[in-house]
Order: sequence, then C-alpha cells, then structure tokens
Amino acid sequence: MRKMDNEQGKDNETSDRKRFSFRINLFFFSSFIIFTVIIVRLAILQFVDGPQLKQQEASNVTKNVPLTPIRGTIYDSTGQNRLAYSTPVQSLYITLSKNYSDLLEKSRKPDKKLLPELENMTQKLANRFARYGNKDEPQMTAEQIMDAMDRNYQRLSGFTPRLIKTNLNKDEVAYFMQHKSEFPGVDVVEETVRHYDPDTVAVQTVGYIKSYKSARETLDKYKNIQKSMSAENDPGLIYMDNESVGFDGLEYQYQEQLRGKNGYKTVPIDPRNMPEGVDSVTPPQKGNNIYSTINKEIQVKTEEAITDQLRWLHSHAVSGRTHPYAKTGFAVAMEVDTGNVVAMASMPDYDANYWQTGTISKEKYEEIKHVYQNATIKNVGSGQSGQHPDSTVLLGSTIKPLSVLIGLEEGLFTTNTYYQDTGAAYFGRNNSSRVRNSSGHVYGSMDPATAIRHSSNAFMVDMVGKRLYNKYSNNAAEDQGVNVWDRYMKEFGLGVSTGVDLPGEFKGLLEYTKKDESALSKLAYASFGQQGKYTPMQLAQYTTMIATKGKRMEPHLVSQIKDTNGNVVQTIKPKVLNEVKFPDAYWNEVIRGMATDVSAFKGFPYDFARKTGTSQQSVGRELKDNGVFIAFAPRQNPKLAVAVVIPEGGFGAWSAGPVARKIFDAYDEVYGLDGVPKKKDATTTDPNAIKQQ
Repeated sequence: MRKMDNEQGKDNETSDRKRFSFRINLFFFSSFIIFTVIIVRLAILQFVDGPQLKQQEASNVTKNVPLTPIRGTIYDSTGQNRLAYSTPVQSLYITLSKNYSDLLEKSRKPDKKLLPELENMTQKLANRFARYGNKDEPQMTAEQIMDAMDRNYQRLSGFTPRLIKTNLNKDEVAYFMQHKSEFPGVDVVEETVRHYDPDTVAVQTVGYIKSYKSARETLDKYKNIQKSMSAENDPGLIYMDNESVGFDGLEYQYQEQLRGKNGYKTVPIDPRNMPEGVDSVTPPQKGNNIYSTINKEIQVKTEEAITDQLRWLHSHAVSGRTHPYAKTGFAVAMEVDTGNVVAMASMPDYDANYWQTGTISKEKYEEIKHVYQNATIKNVGSGQSGQHPDSTVLLGSTIKPLSVLIGLEEGLFTTNTYYQDTGAAYFGRNNSSRVRNSSGHVYGSMDPATAIRHSSNAFMVDMVGKRLYNKYSNNAAEDQGVNVWDRYMKEFGLGVSTGVDLPGEFKGLLEYTKKDESALSKLAYASFGQQGKYTPMQLAQYTTMIATKGKRMEPHLVSQIKDTNGNVVQTIKPKVLNEVKFPDAYWNEVIRGMATDVSAFKGFPYDFARKTGTSQQSVGRELKDNGVFIAFAPRQNPKLAVAVVIPEGGFGAWSAGPVARKIFDAYDEVYGLDGVPKKKDATTTDPNAIKQQ
C-alpha cells in the first residue's frame, strides 16, 4: 500500500514539471511575438511614417500670417479714367516676441520686467510719432498704442502682427527703417487704401467695400468662403478679418478677379505660440483690372441731366403745377447691338469714399441711407415720409408698343385694322368699369401704329385687353389669358432677371398676378401699363428688344478683364438671352407708331423711335404722375436705347424726355449715333480727354 502511494507521488511530480515547462515556453514565445510586433511597429514609424510625421511636426511649429492683397482697378470704357483704385500706404506693425499678458502675474515665476519693458516701448513709439508724424494730425498716445498691441490676446493670437499705425509719412518710414534694431518686432508694411472717383461717377454701379469680418456676417458668398478656408491649401487665398472686400456693385460682382492673392509671412512658433526664428515672406499679388462699359463723360452728363431736371420740375409749372416731390431720377443707356451699358444713373448719388476704409460712421450712413443703393436695378424708396413711389414704378404708356405686338401676334387684329376711338373704353358686368384716354381726348379712327402714337388707352383696352380675355375665356383656367400675357412680358424681359452683371437685381412687381381681381380687369388695366412695375434696367432691355426686332440682349457693365501686365484675361462678348420671332410687318407697325411729339427733341438731327409714359400712383389720397420715357436712335440701324424714370415728375414727355435727349446728345458727342463722334479730339491740349477705343 505504501509502495503504491510513492509511485503515485512520483507521477504527480512529473506532471507538474511538464506543466511548468509548458508555461515557460509559452511565456518566452509570447514575449518573442510581442517584441517582434514592437520592432516591426518601430520600423514602420521610422521608415514609413517618419517623413509624414516630420512634415506634420514642421507644420505644427510654423504659422502663415496673411499680408493684405492689392486690389485691382476699375476703369471706365476709355481705360483712362479710374472709377475705383487703390493707392499704397505704409503701415507700422509689431509682432510680440514675448508674453506680456496679465496671466504672467498668476504664474509661478513671473518676470516683473516684461510689462515695464512694453510700457517703455509704447512710450518710445508715441514720442517718435509725435516728433516725425504730420503736425496737423492728432498723434497716437502711449495708451492707444498699448491698446493696439492687444497684449492680453483678446483680439489676436500671439504670433499675429499688431497694426499700430497706418498711412505713415516719409519721415516716419525713414526713421523706423533706419532704427529697426531699437524696436524689436516692428515692421513697416506697404498696404493699400481704396479710392473712388471724386466726381462720383456711377457710384452705386461701381459699389463699395466692407471689411471681410463684417461682410461674412451678412452675405452668403463670404460665409461660404469662411467655411471652405480651413480646407484651402493655398495660404494666398485665405481671407483676413480686416481685409476689405466688395460688398455691392462691380466691387462685389468681380470680387475674385479684383482681389488678387494676399501675401503671407511664414512664422516659426514655439510651444507657447510665440514667434521665434527668422520669418520668410511671400509678397501679395495684385488683382486683375476691370474695364467697365460705363463712359465717364456720358455718365456725368446723364447724372447732371437728372439733377438739373429735378431742379427744373421744382420751380417750373407743367400742366398748371410744379412737382416738388420729384426727388429722384433714374436712367439707363444701353447699346443696342452689344448690350454695353454706357450710362447708369441713380440720382441723388453720394461720395463712395465714405466707405474707403471698409466702414462708415453712423452720421455718414444716415446721410446716404436712401441713396447708396442702385435704384436702376433695385426697388428703392425715395426717403420721403408717406407713401411716395419707389424707384420701380408702373410703366404707363411705354407698355403700349408691346401691347400692340401681343395683339398682332395673337390675331386679335391686323396692321390694317381700324378702331374708332371715342375717348373711353368700358368693360366688366354691364360695362360698369370705364377707362378714359389722357385728358379725355377723342382720337377717332386709328390703326395700331396711330394708337401707339396718340397713346390711346381705349384702343388698348378694347382691342388687346378685352379681346385677349375673350379668346381664352372658354378655357378651364379662368386666368389663361393672364398667363399668356405673363409669358409675353417675360419673353421681353419684364418680370425676370435681365442678366446684368450686378448683384441684387429686382425682378419687378407683377400686379396682374393678384388674386383679388378678375382676369378681365387685370388684362384691361395691364394693356395700357397699370399692372406691372419694372426697373429702369428692365425698361432699357425691353426697348433694346424692340430696336433689334426681337433679340433680348444681355446687358453688361464690363467689357474686359486684364492682368497687371495688360494681358487680356477675359473678354465679355455680346449675348442674346432669347429671341422672339414676329413677322417684320408687326415690328414695323409698332416702330412706326413710336413717334409721339416730344418738345425736348426739337432740332434732334436723327429720326428716332420713342414712347412717353405717365403712370398714376396713389400717394395718400392724391394721385401722382410718374414720368417714364423710352427711346432708341436712329430709327433705322439703331445704336442706343435709353430708359428714364422720374417718380412724381408728371407727364413723361415733360419730365423724363429732356433727360433722354441729353443722354443721346452725350453719346453722339463721344461715339456718334451714326458711328461718327461729334466731339473734336482734344488730346493735344487735354491729357485726360476721353479717347475712342
């Protein structure tokens, strides 16, 4: 029995040794695997991931600090007159190389010498500004300089240069360049300031600038730029908060072309986010130059014509009364065959240099808030108290050429149809509604062209409005006739975008779409111009379409874009947006009828097509007359189309017509309505004289 126990003990001991041996082998094998994995991983880190990690390490210790881009110039059509341009200024920046913030007071080992060191620097800068700065300007104090340094990093990061003073004079520049070693971190940097033509040429069209920080709070364009900047690889395209960007007009529309690329300093950064080492600088690139179709001479004469006419309306009685509430006037002159807008005036205007720095004072804004927007493409109020008309008014009789075209095309009458005008037209249940001719005139027998020339409201209601309604009245949709009218309006650019290269275009107010009026009533009033409000730009495009017999030309304000070396980057060519094809007989009938007597054109040397308009609008309890006028010249081979609107100016022939005459005269002087400029070349005596391109 004892022998059996001893044999069993030996077997257990042998089994324990085997298990121990297995565990030892497993341990060494596991260790071998783990160390193998570690070695392989280290090899990967060194030989595979190493270069990438080094690059990431380098990017973590350098920062690209943007330098302001140099904005391109906006020229007029001659290339001689600058409508908007930038001039260089010298600015003083300082980069803080040490941490001067109040947080040092809470650290374990504060350096109490740092703050007095910075205070000495600010006082020294203030003394130099006082000594070398312009004596007729207030100089910066040490307290103001200390605030600009932002030592507590409330506005800027540690490595970002602080703007201390801009527009340094030559003495200041010379001093700081010579004594740079005495002012650690100080740099004199060339920047630009935006200027606008002091003659206030087409200011609402040219537009203005604002700071990028302000613009991105308002405009989606800049909000989207901010979202995409973090993924942008090119630091030259990164926008800065204090950078000036286009906010309206051509400045906004051509922002990318005008901006160029900002430069930047590549600054080495230490672990405290403070600069160290030597900076490398990539200089800014100047933006492209924009060549506008606006001709300064024609533009200035257009603006003067409106201003003079408003003054005349205030002091001279027309039809027995003056027009003291005619406070605004708008005009567009557009070349028929190219779409070039040579003049575009929204009056009164203002000095765009108010926005020169990208900001404007509250006082200045209050002064211009009713005039800084472009009322030739937008619906802008006059700023008068009460319900005075906006810049977008009813077209009045200027719609009648299109009314007749619609009537002819729809087969409502022919060019040989005669209508007996009795002075009024009746419609509605039991003929309860009546529309009279202006001043109750009775014109008798007339064909379509004569109806346009005499501006017969009765013809338009009876022959167009009522007949168009009756043609489609059996249709299941009661407003089918209105839909047909709407289609024609939009084909002629009324109620749709004109395509002009400016932001914020208003498409018009289509009053014939209102639900609280019968289809018959809508068409009756629409036929003579009382159911749609459109912008002066839309009116000009519509006039051009009559002149070209159906081609809707895209209006544009830029002809070319060139780089700083004068190389053409882009040429804007004429573009037909759509074409309406009617028989020549229809166009000829309408153009023949555009022959209303306008005394302002007495002695005009060209046969021209024109249509006056007087739309009525309720202001309070009184009806006011808005003056509207469209024309193109010459009648054969037309060159220029003009649209003028004078809200509350009275009859269009008296209020808007004289402005149009002066625009045609100005164009004839510069370019020639017959292709021969009437102005003698004065370049030998006047170096700034406008040249024909």
